[in-house]
Formats: sequence, structure tokens, C-alpha cells
Amino acid sequence: MRASIVCAIGVAGAAVIEKRQEDSSTVPQYFQTYPELYTGPTLTGEPAALAETNPAPFPGTTYIPPQPLETQAPIIGTPSDGGNIFQLFGQLSHYFPNPDGFGVDEYTLPKGTNITKLHMLHRHGSRCPTAKYGTVDKLLNNTDKWQASGKLSFLNEWTYKLGEQILVPVGKQELFDSGVLHQYLYGNLYPNNGSKIIARSTTQDRMIQSAEYFLAGFFGLRWPDNATLEVIIEEPNFNNSLAGYFACNNSNLPVSTGGTNATKKWASVYLADALERLQGMIDPPDAINITDVYNFQSLCAYETVALGYSSFCDLFTFEEWQGYEYSVDINFAGNNAFQSPTGRAVGIGWVEELRARLTHEYLTTARGSVNVTLDSMPSTFPLDQALNFDFSHDTNIMSILTAFGLTQFQPFMPDTTYTPHRSLIVSHMEPFAARLDIEIIEAPRPVVVNRGALGPDSSPYADAGEPTTYVHFKLNQRTIPLGVSYSECGLRRDGWCEIGAFLDATAGAWEASRYDYACNGDYESLPYGSINSGAPQ
Repeated sequence: MRASIVCAIGVAGAAVIEKRQEDSSTVPQYFQTYPELYTGPTLTGEPAALAETNPAPFPGTTYIPPQPLETQAPIIGTPSDGGNIFQLFGQLSHYFPNPDGFGVDEYTLPKGTNITKLHMLHRHGSRCPTAKYGTVDKLLNNTDKWQASGKLSFLNEWTYKLGEQILVPVGKQELFDSGVLHQYLYGNLYPNNGSKIIARSTTQDRMIQSAEYFLAGFFGLRWPDNATLEVIIEEPNFNNSLAGYFACNNSNLPVSTGGTNATKKWASVYLADALERLQGMIDPPDAINITDVYNFQSLCAYETVALGYSSFCDLFTFEEWQGYEYSVDINFAGNNAFQSPTGRAVGIGWVEELRARLTHEYLTTARGSVNVTLDSMPSTFPLDQALNFDFSHDTNIMSILTAFGLTQFQPFMPDTTYTPHRSLIVSHMEPFAARLDIEIIEAPRPVVVNRGALGPDSSPYADAGEPTTYVHFKLNQRTIPLGVSYSECGLRRDGWCEIGAFLDATAGAWEASRYDYACNGDYESLPYGSINSGAPQ
């Protein structure tokens, strides 16, 4: 049995998987999970020591034991009615359900209506950074050239303890807990005839482990008796709808970095006071710059999930943390969503796969990031599964939402001023362990559009009509109202969409992505905000 790798060396996994798919004559090479192939970069970091390093109880704060992360640091400017900076970390936020929803109320299923299928798309859990920030080497390699004081004095003895790209302990817990939750929600959909389902992930280490921890939470430690994990290569020049950027050349070039440029511009605005404040705590002041200060905020997020606590967190005010969250939002908008020329193209492969599953058609034409070899075979792309579990990445899932044409996330956000009321908030959409649950619901008669509006005793069903199937999108446990983006669905109070209307509404998704030109065309980089369709002009 292989020991679980975590960000902190020597820390055992919260739920060690005792049985993994190993190479054998019955398991195809691209399905095996051990030994791992095409794992991507990994680097083990140092173990956490929160029992020694935790500064709590903070002055004036009632002691609350970490569970497991220390998130009680007092932050200047926190609203009197409450606020949590640890939910302002954008895609680096430890998982939490969307607290505000997406503009529609939640409804229970009417009696007699059943969920018959689930198509789940899940992000991996909390992880170490993809690589060490340049700020780290600049500081650690020049310790004789600067001296910190005040709140920055911890830097004088600070060392870098993070690894690269692999799951941290709480990341494993996030996926295991999600598997348990999904068992409670959808366990009845697992076939009782003893057959195994196909779940899909990519070959990166954190992706395989995320899938395994989820499946262990859903089925138990003997999950390979219930599911086969289809592991699709995540590398350049391989088609993989769960990592669509590797099949889309332009998504990795400057034409698709409008969001990165916007983030840099906004950082110079919202961190101006922080830069001046922190430069006053280090000698010489120019030992740190605006990029370093921005990286301090990211290090707060990464150290918190990896080590349990970070001294970087309370260097900033609550308003500056709101600015950080906004910097992530415009980054995703410009790099991966509607303000990106490749926003739709990167995600269109998975949209094509969902449509194929809903229409019971195999994909036999190679286009986009679809792996047509796998998607044309019943053994690797079953169309009759009631439970479909896919595991992907944050930017890829954002592009998938864009490829669906969910225009409620389209409005432009400027890179010079803060937009408080906005629909695209990455911490609500793509935190670590984010999950999109697409339910297929069958009703004996049409469900009325405004159910519940006439009171609790009113019937949820139309007086007459045929059995009707609906599609229901839930992102991080809150409904995305499909009628807001698709006129074909109508503005239903429950956010559902009749399946025929949904298929009609997404029929033009491939064309809207302009895939071939978006990914391979020769076009100029445009300033952030010049594009608003998720495709090149």
C-alpha cells in the first residue's frame, strides 16, 4: 500500500485509501491510479506544527480551538455584523457553501417527483501552490539586506514550508466530506445490481487523490468494488475535457491573460495603503513592492490550509481582503470566463459531453477537448449511469460555466474601482472542492413556474399534462436559475429548466465558442473589457 502524500511530510491522510487500482491485465493503463502516470509537478513541504505556532488566544478574543484551521485572527475593519476574511480568498478559499445563492430561492422536490440522474463536476481539494512565489526567494536569499519590525517582525525568522500542487490534509477532508454528503443526497441512485460505475479524473496527483477521497466518502474504503476511476492524461497535446486548456493553444498565450493584467492594475489601487504601511515596517522600504504585498495575501491563504495558521493574514484590513477577492474575480473573468477570448472554448468539451449523455449519443467526431477514443465507447463513456462523477480544476469549471452560456456571470467588472454587487464571485463559485451538481428530475406532470407563490397548500403541479423531465443546476449547494440565462427555460421560481428547452438553449454552444479560431487563430491581444462573449471578436 502506498502512503498518502500530503503537503506536510509525515502527516498521514485523514482517511487512507487501503485499496487502489493497480496495474493489471484488466485495468487499462490510462485507468490505473497506482503507480501514477503523468502526475504533474509535486513537491512535499514541511509538516505543520500548529500546537506550537498558533498565537491564539488573540488579545481581546475568546479562545476558540482550531477545527482544524485557525481562523480567529482579529482583522481591522471587520464589519460589526460579522465578516470572515477566510471566505474572501477566491479560488484559494477552504470550501464553504455559497452563502448568498445565485438569485433564486431553494425549493424541495414536489411529492411524486424524483431525481433520476446526477451529473457532478467537482474541483480538487485545498492544495499547495503550483510553484514558489518569487517574493519568497527574494526575501529568503537576501536576509542580510533587510530587517522587519512591527507586524512584519515575524519575517525575520520566517521560513517557507509549502510544497507544490499536492493536497493538504484539509483538502483530503473536503473531498471525503463531500463524498459523504453526496451519499446522503444521492446514494439511492447507485445501482443495486452489483454493477460498477465509471468515475473520471485526470492524472495529476491531487486530482487522483481528490477523486479517491470523494469515492471513499461516498462508498467507503472499498470503493473500487463500486466504481472504476477512469484517469485521463492531463498533459499538453492530450484531449481531456476535464483540463480543456491543454487542447486550446491560445488559452496558454498572452491573448488570454487579460484577467492577469486587470489584477495587476487593480492591485496597484487597492493595495496602495497597504504597501505604504508595510514598507514602513521593513528597512530598507524598497525591500518589498506591490507584487510582494499581493503575494503576502496569497501566502496567507496557502499557509492557512497547509499549516493551519498564517501570520500574513492580519497584515491587511477587511477592506483590503475584499479587494483581494475582487482581484481574483476580475482575473477569472478576463482569463477564463466571458471577458476571455478562450473562455468558452476551454470548457466546451465538457458541455458537449453532457449534451451527449442527455441525448444518449456517443461522441464519434473529434472536436474540441473531447477525447473521442474514450467518449465513443460504452465501457468508458456509459450513457445509462444514474451517477456520473467527474473531477476537474477551478479555471476549467469556470470555462465550462461560460461555455454553457450562463450569461448571469457575464457583466463586466472594472479593474480600477470596486464593484460590490456582482454576480461573478469566485469564492462562491470555485473555492477549493467546489462542486456543480446537475440533477435530472422527472415529474408526473409539469411543475408550475411559480410554485409556492399561492401559499403552502397550493399544488406544485399543473392541472393537466404529460410526465416532464427537468434539469436543475446546483453550484456549491445553491441553485443557478437557468431561466436568467436561457429565455427558452422561462423565469421559474425554482430555477429549473425543462430538458427539451435546455437542449435547445445549448444547441448553439459549440458554434458560440468559435473553438478553432479561439484556440488556434492568429488574433491580437485586446485590453481587459474589450471582450464580453467568452469568444474572440
